[in-house]
Amino acid sequence: MSFLDLPEGLSERIIQCNSTYTVRFGVRLRGRMYSFVGWRSVHSEHCEPVKGGIRYASNADAEEVEALAALMTLKCSLVDVPFGGSKGALKIDPRDWSPPELERITRRFTQELNKRGLIGPGLNVPAPDIGTGEREMAWMMDEYRRANPTDAINARACVTGKPLSKGGIAGRTEATGRGVQFAIQSFLRDHRTKGLKGRRDLNSASVIVQGFGNVGYHAAKFLSEEDVARVTIVAERDGYVHNPHGLAIERLKEHQKRTGSILGFDGARSFDGDMSGIEQSCDVLIPAAMENAIHAENAERIKAHLIVEAANGPVTFEADQILRSRGMTILPDLYVNAGGVVVSYFEWVKNLTHIPFGLMERRRRERRNHTIAAALERMTGKEFPADIRDEFLEGGSEIDLVRSGLEDVMRGSWARIADLMEERPELRDYRTAAYVASIRQIADAYEAIGI
Repeated sequence: MSFLDLPEGLSERIIQCNSTYTVRFGVRLRGRMYSFVGWRSVHSEHCEPVKGGIRYASNADAEEVEALAALMTLKCSLVDVPFGGSKGALKIDPRDWSPPELERITRRFTQELNKRGLIGPGLNVPAPDIGTGEREMAWMMDEYRRANPTDAINARACVTGKPLSKGGIAGRTEATGRGVQFAIQSFLRDHRTKGLKGRRDLNSASVIVQGFGNVGYHAAKFLSEEDVARVTIVAERDGYVHNPHGLAIERLKEHQKRTGSILGFDGARSFDGDMSGIEQSCDVLIPAAMENAIHAENAERIKAHLIVEAANGPVTFEADQILRSRGMTILPDLYVNAGGVVVSYFEWVKNLTHIPFGLMERRRRERRNHTIAAALERMTGKEFPADIRDEFLEGGSEIDLVRSGLEDVMRGSWARIADLMEERPELRDYRTAAYVASIRQIADAYEAIGI
């Protein structure tokens, strides 16, 4: 806290989690009773409701949940989304259970959370995380609605990341990966930075992605298709695949879905059991898998110019110091992977207003664009270019508006970080600047309510 002048005791208040609940419950399955343990931690209620994902993982524990809840508070503050931070976990390997069994387990977990006020549109709003997705969120929402009939009108807002048919929002599945893309673009376009070896775009830049789940896949897809980067390596827990000319990301994903692994893909060379994929030379390294992927033992072997933290905590404290001492630039997780919570906020707002995005203005915008196009044709005596006419005249679908809003938030958040670095060069790195910006806003919120 040496970079912040906080009132005495306030830093301790911000550091600590307000509460962590452990829930234990039984579910009768396969002719016997199984017991399960889960957690929901609320880090800060300076802004309500609190927000954060629920993961299903066999290695989950209370300490991890509390750390991730604190990260959610900081992340929401940095991108100026009006949520406090929370996080949850159920100690379970979802692969051990069939979908009907998982549904019963999820509904019982939701009942336990509901009893303790740990789920609700105005209290605590879960979202997907590792091991959970749209399906689990739909089950949780339905169970909350059943248990709270008097709040049924707003029940859909009790969770985010739902299927579109259950009140979800277009673009939520891709949101974190899309946010990674916008974070990189914001960094490269800022002429106060060194860019990527002096370059301001990713055209033909080599990219390594570690983790080919939802976040890694979407980040790789958008960067290769829209920014024309070469995703040369994708690394997973069982090895990595390499193509120096760039991997066909869609084909690789289809192969993974079909076989259960990225290895054996016919469009690349496979390195079975080799964990050194992230250590190969590249322009941009995107760790999008689990925590602590880059640590003191392998940090010296990393050969990237720019490291973009798409996962939560992929670089340890020791590794961060080593990488920066070697002149590498790190874009921190606090900023880079905030796209998920930003679009979750959009979904929450949509559920509470009961109005789809764009409903009130899409046709008016289309008519305005038609008028502009007609005026240009009349003034110039030429027809509007056919290759861009349809895109110009279209009024904007929900996903267009979601992407636009996400890009605006990511650009604005980058400006906060970069402005602070410019004003206070003693901060030295973007991670420290992001923390200072975030904690300062939380401290201001606490002081405003007299805490």
